[in-house]
Amino acid sequence: MNGGVNMPKYNIVAATGCATGIAHTYMAQEALEQAAAEKGLTIKVETHGQTGVENQLTAADIAAADAVVVAADIDVDADRFAGKKLVLVPVARGIHEPSKLIERALSSDTPIYKATQATKKESKANNLQQANGSAVTKIYTSLMNGVSHMLPLVVAGGVLIAVSFFWGIYSADPKSSQYNQFAYMLNTIGSTTMNLMVPVFCAYIAEAISKRSGLIVGFATGMIAFNNGTGFLGAIVGGYLAGYTIIFLQKILKPLPDKEFRGLKAIFLYPVLGVFISGLIMWFISTPMKTINVGMMDFLKGMQNSDPLILGIIVGCMAASDFGGPINKAAYLTGTALLAQGNYYFMAGVSAACIAPPLATGFAVLMNPKAYSKDERSAGYVNFLLGSTHITEGAIPFAAKNPLLNIPAFMVGASIAAVLSYMSKIQVPAPHGGFIVLPLVNHPFLWVIYIVIGAAVSAVLLAIIAGRQAKKHGGVVAGGGMGIITGEVEENRSESTLQSAKEDQNQEFDNDLSEILKPENIFFNVSVKNQQEALRYLAEKAVKSGLSSSTESVFQKYVKREEEGSTGMENGIAIPHAQDAAIKSSSMMILKLKNPVSWNTFDGKPVDLIISFLIPVQDNGAHLRYLSSTAKLLMHQDFVAKLRSSKHSDEIVELFKKFSV
Repeated sequence: MNGGVNMPKYNIVAATGCATGIAHTYMAQEALEQAAAEKGLTIKVETHGQTGVENQLTAADIAAADAVVVAADIDVDADRFAGKKLVLVPVARGIHEPSKLIERALSSDTPIYKATQATKKESKANNLQQANGSAVTKIYTSLMNGVSHMLPLVVAGGVLIAVSFFWGIYSADPKSSQYNQFAYMLNTIGSTTMNLMVPVFCAYIAEAISKRSGLIVGFATGMIAFNNGTGFLGAIVGGYLAGYTIIFLQKILKPLPDKEFRGLKAIFLYPVLGVFISGLIMWFISTPMKTINVGMMDFLKGMQNSDPLILGIIVGCMAASDFGGPINKAAYLTGTALLAQGNYYFMAGVSAACIAPPLATGFAVLMNPKAYSKDERSAGYVNFLLGSTHITEGAIPFAAKNPLLNIPAFMVGASIAAVLSYMSKIQVPAPHGGFIVLPLVNHPFLWVIYIVIGAAVSAVLLAIIAGRQAKKHGGVVAGGGMGIITGEVEENRSESTLQSAKEDQNQEFDNDLSEILKPENIFFNVSVKNQQEALRYLAEKAVKSGLSSSTESVFQKYVKREEEGSTGMENGIAIPHAQDAAIKSSSMMILKLKNPVSWNTFDGKPVDLIISFLIPVQDNGAHLRYLSSTAKLLMHQDFVAKLRSSKHSDEIVELFKKFSV
């Protein structure tokens, strides 16, 4: 509050970004927003995608926030967060463990981020830990920053070159009988664009390290690397060389006062001295760098012919290990580098290994639909489209659900697709596009068949794993793997959970749950053998208590809801609910079980405390608010502890009344 004007204040501010700026960026944003909403916190997430920076954080947003989370593989200008508690991690962790990141950011043990060495209040241990973490993260994020800016050029140039081959493989050669002037023009434009790969890659690595001055020196160093034939290895070395050359110059020229020499430094000293020093070093190391680059490429070319099985397994495992992450990108960059040299075989295996995993998820949900939640089935169907266009990231939620089993399953299928492509000498002259570029592939139908075979093998393994997991949790579908509390709450998150989190924090819950909870609907020491019996018990008690007119109708709605996604929470608690015409009014029941039963929960623990909602067909969305409030209540350990220790019905009703207002 300032001058009578309400200013937005966020508990957490965050920034996300991935190398491609397509899927990971927004998946991390969604995961962080959900995690914050579940904790009753407000958050603003800035995204760094291919279309630019969206939802940009202002200085006021940052100043008012309690802590910062940066989940990014690229440079997002972390220096602006100096003076705040900051957690800086790769984008994958933002997707897989958003709740932990938020908790860590808010922890009193998290050190204050320092852009300079001006502040020295932290202990030496904290400073050392932060310095080591920052150094490793800086190297990684600067590399991914280069990849992010280079990839669109590679795709644009590669596809144009590939399209020129429609008129013949030698259509761009004026001496050939296949020569076509338009094909020559396309090939020239595409080749020129592809040639920018090395200088742009180099420049944006340097830019992430030392901002604009590094960018300028990086372009120059990258051109030297390109002209001397060092390839993308030269771009990587040159990028770090240019970036840290500027850092070196900034330190030695620091005695010159900024007020008088800022312009001279930026326009003259940094670019001239930087290009001279970095360019000179790159000039002398170009010969050994070129030898290493040529040797590596020749080795990979040789493996295509002599050991396609081993090469395919390596490429398949790399592509399916992190689904668009740095290991996947290493294989992809090697393929694009070979494309620039006229080798179209290597990319065939890389593309096949990238396309197979998302397709596998689609086949898996078709093979065993009962083993997946409604949201997972929808995601699997969408992955048919994503996979067909070479977007691997759609497989991430499925891998994250059970990584120790699902990732190897993806690797098997991706490796099969890559091995078959190499053994049949498939050629793919475009670096991206998936099945869109099939007209450019030398054996298109064979290539598609190989990819489908690999995807099908992974799908069988995934379906078996998911089926066993479902049986393990009481024979009801194992939903909730996507981090969803309840289907209805997730579908209406903007109307319930998220909106609740943005309201006044002093009034945490705006729904008095005691209004729909009566003492006679709370049952202690209930004996049931499994989840099905627990749901049946609830349905029977609903009829006996006059809350419903049909046991079977309510029971079937309970079961159907579990099939859409498990209502298991954590700490042994589940919140099943049923909406049916047989239910007279919104009601709430609580069961305390004598012995815990198997249930699919966030933490894998069995359930011994059940909070159930009965919902009439027409309730104007009231049940969504009740579910949202309950989900937030269960985040409070003191509430959960008192609920578990309560021995009387009236005590529990009063507990809900106290915490709900």
